[in-house]
Amino acid sequence: MDIDKVFCRNLMKNLFADPCEVKFWDGEVIKYGEGVPLFRIDFNEPIVKSEIISDPFLAFGEGYMLKKIDIVGSVQKVIESLYKDQDSFLHQKKGYKKMFKILSSSIRKSKENVQFHYDLGNDFYSLWLDETMTYSCAYFKSPEDSLLQAQKNKVAHILRKLNLNPGQTLLDIGCGWGELILTAARTYQVKALGITLSSEQYSKTVERIENEGLQDLVEVQLIDYRELKGRTFDRVVSVGMIEHVGKEHINGYFSAVESLLNEGGVSLLHCITGYEESGINSWFNKYIFPGGYLPAVQELVSLMAANRFYLIDLESLREHYTLTLEHWTQNFEDALPLTMKIKDETFIRMWRLYLNSCAASFHFGNIDLHQFLFTKGVNNTWPLTRINMYP
Repeated sequence: MDIDKVFCRNLMKNLFADPCEVKFWDGEVIKYGEGVPLFRIDFNEPIVKSEIISDPFLAFGEGYMLKKIDIVGSVQKVIESLYKDQDSFLHQKKGYKKMFKILSSSIRKSKENVQFHYDLGNDFYSLWLDETMTYSCAYFKSPEDSLLQAQKNKVAHILRKLNLNPGQTLLDIGCGWGELILTAARTYQVKALGITLSSEQYSKTVERIENEGLQDLVEVQLIDYRELKGRTFDRVVSVGMIEHVGKEHINGYFSAVESLLNEGGVSLLHCITGYEESGINSWFNKYIFPGGYLPAVQELVSLMAANRFYLIDLESLREHYTLTLEHWTQNFEDALPLTMKIKDETFIRMWRLYLNSCAASFHFGNIDLHQFLFTKGVNNTWPLTRINMYP
């Protein structure tokens, strides 16, 4: 028996918390665990032992992308089973859990990193996002909500938290395809500016502003938040952007928000969080979000205080993101006939693994999604209750 197979057979003994089958490249099928197998892992060809030992996330991630590995069953459930087995090889190797690259996010590098992920083409994202092209955690008032309804719920929820009044000014850092700034102007008659580093998002948002005739209230700029000078706002919001900033620049983000807010102004930060400081694993860093870093809750709260902000509300939407990702995953699979016309099989398998891995991570609690609401200095005019947030 070859050494790679001996290693893989032993590795699989305690890799998953649930019963499963593994089919090796020579056709042998071995059952692991007690009970009916929940899924099967097919090795179509060997994964070299040294590659697994060196970097299991990259070895298995690339193995799936390149069809060296297939999964029969739910990809999400396979990954959750990996997380559940605390005695597995991945959990024993402490270096693997913290095997992260923290990259310097200069303005130029930030643009490159954002464009790597978000400029894959509006035609691609439109295949599996909802009609508003919202690419962040939705807000489900009920599990039966459609993805479109839940995304509209999320924008409405954020805008209620910001307690907007007509004529106020709003800045959206990392505005995506413009849904939040358009809704804010349409619903609350505020003057909104959205900024993005994605040329695809910028062009689509410009088109949407013109189509809705909101040029007097809404504008969008292709600019880094650190390049925005000479303007201040009553409200600053950022949804799903700070994860791209990089650890060494998170304090700089809060410093920038402090300079962009009027005194007594309010900011909402919506972002993926961890409970310990960490980056993203090497496969994600190489193929999905280069330079990514997931800040810890306590890290963000500490930096808010250091920048003279007062935290007035904190909410976890972790399971909302699980549901969002499950909707995206189903939409992605439903759109495969169209996706295959514009993307190759390696790309499709990469994104399938990405979406399912994220759903598993949120559902298992490895990562979270929080909304932080904070004021610049003391704001004694703020509502005494949350009635405005939850009407």
